Amino acid sequence: MTGLLVHEWIASSGGSENVLEAMARVFPDADIQCLWNDAPHRFADHSVRETWLARTPLRRHKALALPFTLGALRRLPAVADYEWMLVSSHLFAHHAKLAHQDAPKYVYAHTPARYVWTPELDERGNGAAIKAIAPLFRTIDRKRAQEAKAIAANSAFVQDRIERAWEREASVIHPPVAVERIMSQSDWRTQVIDEAELTLLDGLPAQFVLGASRFIPYKRLELVIDAASRAGIPVVIAGRGPEEQRLRSVAAGATVPVHIVVSPSDELLYALMQLASVFVFPAVEDFGIVPVESQAAGTPVVTGPIGGQVETFTAGVSGVMAESTEATDLARAIEKAMTLGPFDAQRITAKFSEAAFHESVERFVA
Repeated sequence: MTGLLVHEWIASSGGSENVLEAMARVFPDADIQCLWNDAPHRFADHSVRETWLARTPLRRHKALALPFTLGALRRLPAVADYEWMLVSSHLFAHHAKLAHQDAPKYVYAHTPARYVWTPELDERGNGAAIKAIAPLFRTIDRKRAQEAKAIAANSAFVQDRIERAWEREASVIHPPVAVERIMSQSDWRTQVIDEAELTLLDGLPAQFVLGASRFIPYKRLELVIDAASRAGIPVVIAGRGPEEQRLRSVAAGATVPVHIVVSPSDELLYALMQLASVFVFPAVEDFGIVPVESQAAGTPVVTGPIGGQVETFTAGVSGVMAESTEATDLARAIEKAMTLGPFDAQRITAKFSEAAFHESVERFVA
């Protein structure tokens, strides 16, 4: 069967791009269509086509490109006789339509566009321009969602959002997580080769709380520092992003030692997960890949009570759900998580493996 995979834009890193890569492994003969491709090395063995937006400066300005993406997605070139389209959508990719061809469309939704449908969860939706056009975009977005033959959500949390926003039913297919890779090493410290990273590992305290994600506002990493301070446990914050300096300011005022680790290698991040006492994830996430990775490393997680991430752990076994994301509640949850015994990481994370994703996606399109 000749198929077409469709995605918004392809970046050098990102959870949705990882899902697209997994889809490409499920369907190795499929072509790929995107708005623009900033990481051609990721799909070197596939035919990847870009839209006209790729030839404009708009590819460097996603917010400005937003109004033009709908038109670009509606007349995608049909360079083969496609039997189906599988669309990976976190914004408007599900609007995709082939010119002069009517292949059935299957949509894997990371979320309906947060800017438009849930701006309370994404501050980028609070700008005057987005607020002004949101009502029109919501009308168009809901209409285009009706074109899909079937829709899959990455979590039950997003499944509910799809029902409210698009008025469509969706099945749930959790995204693939590299759980097998993480569990392949009993001690990831032996895989770290950078001298600075090795020195960092050697200087860590015996117990610490870990927070890891992009350094952006909605990830709320400052709450990890605040909660760990209240629990009296040192903190490691790992990742990168525009919030680095603000996090360093918060860390400077903490009552416990705080280590900020910028751009860790995979090997260092997995080692930190194995060594941490608790992994804390305060964000309201559509799914939450990093908490699953932490459990694969054998470390329990603490999250707030709302979001797809609450579906990723077994409460009282591999994690604790705090009553709220207030620092005091997160601190209590940290203390409780530290009393949990060892758990079977393979059993807990098996449903999030790439093998499980492969089987589910293949069945979804078939």
